[in-house]
This record gives sequence, C-alpha cells and structure tokens, in this order.
Amino acid sequence: MKHYLISEIIYWVIAIISIFSFFENLGSNDDRAYIFLGFSILSVFMALFRRYFRKKYSNKIK
Repeated sequence: MKHYLISEIIYWVIAIISIFSFFENLGSNDDRAYIFLGFSILSVFMALFRRYFRKKYSNKIK
C-alpha cells in the first residue's frame, strides 16, 4: 500500500513542476506551455485517482 502513496506524491510533484513550466513558457513558446498545462491536469487527475483507490483499498483491508 505504500507504493500507492509514493506514486500519488510523484504525480503531485509532476503537476507542480508542469505548472511552473507552463507559466515559464507562456509568453515565449505557447505550444510548449499548453503541453505542460495538459501534463499538469493529467497529473492532478492521476493523483486523485490513485488517492481514491488507495483509500478504497485501505478501507477494504480493515
């Protein structure tokens, strides 16, 4: 179950880095900025998805 928490944290870190990269590339390279925005949205979705299954799995064990 610990690997679910670690992968959730990794997705949050990827989302934060992607958001910073989005703002960094917004004025100079818009196409690249929107790709980073897509990565950040996908990472947030995957982190929430992992959290849902981690909590579901931990409640099932108890």
